[in-house]
Amino acid sequence: MTRRVVITGMGVVAPNGVGLSAFETAVRAGESGVRFIQELADRNFACQLGAVPPLEASHLQVLTTLERKTLEASGIIYGLLAAVEAWSNAGLDVPGNEEDPDWESGCIFGSGIAGAEVMRDATYLIDEGRVKRLGSGAVSQVMASGISAYLGGRFGLGNRVSSNASACATGTESLLLAAEHIRSGAATRMICGACDSGGPYAWGGFDAMRVTNRRSNEAPEAASRPLSATAAGFVPGCGAGALVCEELESAIQRGATIHAEVLGGAINSGGQRKGGSMTAANKEGIVRCIRHAVENAGIHPREIDAISGHLTATLFDPIEIEQWSVALERSGSQFPYVNSLKSMVGHCLSASGAIEIIAAILQIKGEWLHGSLNCENLHPKIAECIDPERVPQTFRKHAVRTLAKSSFGFGDVNTCAILRRYDPE
Repeated sequence: MTRRVVITGMGVVAPNGVGLSAFETAVRAGESGVRFIQELADRNFACQLGAVPPLEASHLQVLTTLERKTLEASGIIYGLLAAVEAWSNAGLDVPGNEEDPDWESGCIFGSGIAGAEVMRDATYLIDEGRVKRLGSGAVSQVMASGISAYLGGRFGLGNRVSSNASACATGTESLLLAAEHIRSGAATRMICGACDSGGPYAWGGFDAMRVTNRRSNEAPEAASRPLSATAAGFVPGCGAGALVCEELESAIQRGATIHAEVLGGAINSGGQRKGGSMTAANKEGIVRCIRHAVENAGIHPREIDAISGHLTATLFDPIEIEQWSVALERSGSQFPYVNSLKSMVGHCLSASGAIEIIAAILQIKGEWLHGSLNCENLHPKIAECIDPERVPQTFRKHAVRTLAKSSFGFGDVNTCAILRRYDPE
């Protein structure tokens, strides 16, 4: 019998809300976390906007005294805060240091540039010949597996503990990898998700590529415009999302709250061929990913009620919608409802998929759809594919049973996860 995998815990550090309660309130209300950032202006960035979680001192109290004293990597801090909330939300205890590891629990938690600030400071110290000033925490804050190492120690995880990195697809990929690990019988539960740091050292390369919005510095909340004819590039963001995936029988035995079920999904690459490149997607790769995800989930394309798109407010948005239409063979008023959380939180890079999955699950549980801000003038090529009514601009009550979440990343990599409201039958 195939093991069913459910979500029993969630935690989030997002630009428009830190913690599940604040985040849900902001998403329902359509609150933007995009702000003008003076530091970017001072450094001559063309895009002087960013979306950074509004952390307060009270949020940091869940960190240990040592972590508060030594951690400088904002991405790892975001990841720890989100993961601690998810673990608590799942009703799980943290074992003491003298206890055995939890051999049935593990972690797949990804990042892109979680320690950008630490890398910058380390470079200066090394160039100045002051390598001894790096301190003992530099390595753990800049290595790719830094976040999963911190989480493994925090929760005493004895199963697989690793980090994944697939650019903007990282967060959704981590969920699918964790679910497959449980489904195979290798673990009972996994904490998964993704985090990324922000600021000039994380965002500078994107500004140089001219893929960020440099036209809207005077209007931050109107700057992130997925699906819109006047989209002018993405607004960079940062943060973290964390989820506890668990084998269904374990969740039932514990009496855990089940937020949603992971029906399946797919991960692939377009091979950077036939139009695909480091920064563009092979269209056939996207279609194959979506179709394989639907097949893996064991559902019919007509069962998908809504899509949480990747939708970054770039020229790729119309292409993405077109490939969804081709893959599902649905268009016009038959197309699922579609929205983009990036309209509120910007593009949180490697963390984007994880944060957006949490918003997706909140919609499934609450039977509502969040609006996509700033798309009152829908891109004409998108309007040719789907009925504009299928793109909510504001909060809308709507029963969502099955939702597809896509994330596409640099390197022509694709992910698609299929989530469903938990049904005991």
